[in-house]
Amino acid sequence: MNDAKKGIRLSDRQRLAWLRLLRSENVGPATFRDLIAHCGSAADALEMLPELVRRGGRHRPIRIASLDDAEREMEAAIRMGAYFVGIGEPDFPRYLRQCDNPPPLVAIKGNPDVFRLPPVAIVGARNASLVGLKFARMLARELGQAGFAVISGLARGIDTAAHEASLDHGTVAVMAGGLDMPYPPENIELYGEISRRHGAAISEMPFGWEPRARDFPRRNRIIAALSLGLVVVEAAERSGSLISARLAGELGRQVFAVPGSPFDPRAKGTNNLLKNGATVTTCTQDVIEALTPLVDQPMSDGPGFLAPEMEFPSLNPPNETDRDRVVNLLSPVPTEIDDLIRASRLHPSMIMLILLELDLAGRLQRHSGGYISLIEP
Repeated sequence: MNDAKKGIRLSDRQRLAWLRLLRSENVGPATFRDLIAHCGSAADALEMLPELVRRGGRHRPIRIASLDDAEREMEAAIRMGAYFVGIGEPDFPRYLRQCDNPPPLVAIKGNPDVFRLPPVAIVGARNASLVGLKFARMLARELGQAGFAVISGLARGIDTAAHEASLDHGTVAVMAGGLDMPYPPENIELYGEISRRHGAAISEMPFGWEPRARDFPRRNRIIAALSLGLVVVEAAERSGSLISARLAGELGRQVFAVPGSPFDPRAKGTNNLLKNGATVTTCTQDVIEALTPLVDQPMSDGPGFLAPEMEFPSLNPPNETDRDRVVNLLSPVPTEIDDLIRASRLHPSMIMLILLELDLAGRLQRHSGGYISLIEP
């Protein structure tokens, strides 16, 4: 039985340690997971960080989030009625556990029951047409009436229409910045309505974090992962909505697209999705009929670890020869970790430890699908 089904929860001390570790320099979701696996708990990982960084070849200290930093962020969450949930806890959104490098800790504001509804994402153009906005509102309203939660990104255009139309039934806003930094500014009132009514907002980013352009693809992976299926209403040939659609497809989620006029550039992306196998969507029933059989299907729950005190085999630190062998096999070109293991002929656990050291030292870049590359000095 996995941790979520057991109902295991982090203690306050553990939650602070998780938050400190996740907010420390060069610690992303994948690195966090590897640190827990190697060190056994977030508290032990915080103690080991300086040594791991030194072994990875970095000569200046790494910034480790202080206990005061973590406590201030916890207090900021409490002030705005939000809370943090760890990936092994019962309230962690189930579908989110399955994304590529799921966030170990998320902040949620609003009604957690919305995450128990079958979820559908609706995304599309910020500069949407009146027809696109009307269709998105109809789709969101009717999906809500059918018992689905609507997931979107609080952006202008299609996202806004989808949230507004599903306020009475349940909607989730996935934030690119901290929960206290909603974007765009004109949606602040809508943001408040979502959490006050039947919905919730969710973010993996720190409180006080103002979203930047590169944060939106990270947000899009969460939109895709939170959903059973994703509907693209309007999208230009190069748009964030198509990133969400690609990520949804990689996760095995059903991708739907609304056909549009070939003369409208906002339909070029959706029409291309249809050419590549997306489900044609001309009414809400197209989505409901495709997803209803999936609602009660069992799904693998993905990672379910909880700190602390898990038993892991101890490893002696890698020697310089082994570390140099791995570094020499890597390059700026993304490489699959399995290929690296075969080529190096080192034990997989040793490879993972060396990669963890390089990652913490800022010398490694992680890519989707288990690929990595070396960052040139």
